[in-house]
Amino acid sequence: MRVTSSLRWKIALTTTAVCCAVAAVLGILVHNVVARQVVGEVRKDADRDLDHALTEYQYGTSHGHLNVALDPPDLPGPLRGLVARGRTGSMVGAHAGRPVMWAAGPADGKPLAVWVPYESTRSRLRDLDAAILASAAIAAGVVALAGLFLANRISSRLTTTAAVARRISAGDLDARVDIPDAAGEGAHRDEVQDVAQALNTMAKSLQERLEAEKRFTADVAHDLRTPLTGSLAAAALLPEGRPKEMINDRLAALHRLTEDLLEISRLDSGVEHADLARVELGRAVRRAAAATRLEVSVRVVRDMEVLTDRRRLDRILANLLVNADRHGAPPIEVTVEGPVVTVRDHGPGYPDRLIEQGPQRFRTGDPGRGRGHGLGLTIVAGQAAVLEITLDFANAPDGGAVTTLRLPVGRLVDGS
Repeated sequence: MRVTSSLRWKIALTTTAVCCAVAAVLGILVHNVVARQVVGEVRKDADRDLDHALTEYQYGTSHGHLNVALDPPDLPGPLRGLVARGRTGSMVGAHAGRPVMWAAGPADGKPLAVWVPYESTRSRLRDLDAAILASAAIAAGVVALAGLFLANRISSRLTTTAAVARRISAGDLDARVDIPDAAGEGAHRDEVQDVAQALNTMAKSLQERLEAEKRFTADVAHDLRTPLTGSLAAAALLPEGRPKEMINDRLAALHRLTEDLLEISRLDSGVEHADLARVELGRAVRRAAAATRLEVSVRVVRDMEVLTDRRRLDRILANLLVNADRHGAPPIEVTVEGPVVTVRDHGPGYPDRLIEQGPQRFRTGDPGRGRGHGLGLTIVAGQAAVLEITLDFANAPDGGAVTTLRLPVGRLVDGS
């Protein structure tokens, strides 16, 4: 990212540009006013000398100390034309190679002209322009530094707020923006503080809702466990037959759901820790696939020994394979290539919302695509987080859901 693309530089450059524009406008105005005043004084002197010269010429007296001449050859053409029409006037020109202020009027059909030195006036105007330029440069520099200072304060506060927002989105719901909360009528408030307070309020509300959801899940699962255990024991006393099979089947499904809820509540609470051991990844994947008793094709491109929790890895693979069998279509293929395990089916694929947002408990997915996800993939995501495995949910170009597991590289030991 270029330096000028940051907020602090944008504010500083914008402030400097505005200051330069204002200084330029004010400088032009000041220059015009002062130049009009200074030139007006010289023009007034030239007009006064011209009046004296015309009076003396009329009475035939000497011109004295005045710089005066009748029809001088270097009189400017526009002024000569003005006198030819019987009028008097003045303008800046040159005489003997030096800048002068000319004033001329008609005298017996010829221009009678006087001139006043103009070089000192031009020097004064140049000095004035230099002073205006220097003042504008100093003002622009001061404003640029002040703008950069203020922009840096705003940018740093926004950067802190953005960092906290990223921590919250990553799951750290205890993160808060450390900006003092203004209170009272006369308290200082600004937009950045309002954003920070809104973010803190949102994080607190989200944390409270998630905590309530976690408690509800744990309480429901815990309260269901005891009556379910009794129901399973009572169902075992029923006489053999179809009713008993149906009751046992439903009770077993409800029991699995309860255990899944309890597992999710443990994962949510952060009390789960991995029991790491060296595991041959290819063999572990084959064993997990065989334990599901599903039609699964396992292909080991490159085997590798990894340091992981085999029980949790089996749980992840089993849930993925059961999910593929339940919501996808055969063939179900598992590929092991080094630390990467890919599970693929040939069904309708994952819903777009799952790919974008990840698994969410009890969501049934996109009905139009016929694929859902409930607690199974939520458990997969939770166990993968415990093992620091990167999960990627995608759809194959030719159809089918693709789940990729990437074990941490730092835990790998080449087993070839």
